[in-house]
Amino acid sequence: MSTKKHTKHPHLTGEHRWGDIGQLILFFMFMGIWITDSFLFQYSTFLGEVVPEYIRITVTGLVLIAGWYLARRGMKAVFGTERERPEIINTGVFRIVRHPIYLGAILFYMGATLITMSIASAAFWLVIIGVYVVICRYEERILTEAFGNDYLEYKKKTGMLFPKLRTR
Repeated sequence: MSTKKHTKHPHLTGEHRWGDIGQLILFFMFMGIWITDSFLFQYSTFLGEVVPEYIRITVTGLVLIAGWYLARRGMKAVFGTERERPEIINTGVFRIVRHPIYLGAILFYMGATLITMSIASAAFWLVIIGVYVVICRYEERILTEAFGNDYLEYKKKTGMLFPKLRTR
């Protein structure tokens, strides 16, 4: 596997080599689509006339706050806690989902899409979710190799990007 290691964080198992640059490219592509469609040409923002502004603002605010919370708490758990060696993080927001930082990013894109109701942005948001699923699966192979059955048990209890409603 072509895995990126964090030299400043030897307690991490690694991540997809193209994960960071890929996310940056997706961000700029999304912003280009969102700004162009939402504010310049407005080809696919007609739903904004159907859904009242107060509902869009309220829902967007809640989505953005949830995304910020998940990403911030996830980053703190991964990068803000020193560990001697790699271990499974299954506390805090990692009890809700296995990839809270990625879910936080997905919710950011969702919030931007909802505030302007851009269908073009929504379509690209689905592409972004697909890329995050690929990155998550790659990282989960690394984690399964590193932690074996302990990680498989964690996967059974906790959803990848969306919380599991019931465990078996």
